[in-house]
Amino acid sequence: MIYTGIVSVTFRKKTPKEIIELTKRAGLDGIEWGGDVHVPHGDTKLAREVRKMTEDSGLKVASYGSYHRIGTENDGVSAFKRVIDSAKELDAPVIRVWAGNKASEVADDEWWDKCVKESYDIAELAWEYGIKVAYEYHNNTLTDTSKSAVKLLERVNHANMRSYWQPLKTMTVEERISSLKDILPWLENVHVHHVSEAGRQPLKDGKENWVEYFKVIKELKEDRFAMIEFVMGETDEQFIEDARALKEFIELA
Repeated sequence: MIYTGIVSVTFRKKTPKEIIELTKRAGLDGIEWGGDVHVPHGDTKLAREVRKMTEDSGLKVASYGSYHRIGTENDGVSAFKRVIDSAKELDAPVIRVWAGNKASEVADDEWWDKCVKESYDIAELAWEYGIKVAYEYHNNTLTDTSKSAVKLLERVNHANMRSYWQPLKTMTVEERISSLKDILPWLENVHVHHVSEAGRQPLKDGKENWVEYFKVIKELKEDRFAMIEFVMGETDEQFIEDARALKEFIELA
């Protein structure tokens, strides 16, 4: 089943309470709580409070959107322990991480080796707590192309290391569908938005593309979240409209 949700950093200026209220109003299922603003890494007291507020409202904690960048810390595994502490208190089923800070086309063998080792180590650490780890699918990281993302996941070779997916602006629609199919064996969650060369657009304008994406995603039987990120104008009204479109796309696929 595909559940619907929001990435909390879509509205960085809102409080957790305001985001919960807006998510309920939009009729979505859950929230990916951001680890930079709303539930900072290591603030376990706040994580417990946000978890309770989320669950009391009838919503799910979809994931913990950490800003842990693999390979950039002197001791990345130790730094990741603080992320796990917050994820545990949130009762988040998965932690989102970033696959470094270098584009795959400029990353050398030493960087690859470093990111592969740390990825395996944090996947193993999170496994002990029953929490999955998934890469952000993003430009200027080792997951900036499907070929590079698959290479990374295959080299890490850990059942607990997964991946998000989102349509990258640098790709054509055909390339996006191909990239989604490539990443499908590792797919955890999806970030949903519609962005053109002119910037953020109403999600409904991406209907034709997103229905095709969801047809591919529905080939998988496991539960996952499709979460709205990037709302044009960052207004409540546009978000409500986008939420309506998201639910329609999933139903049509």
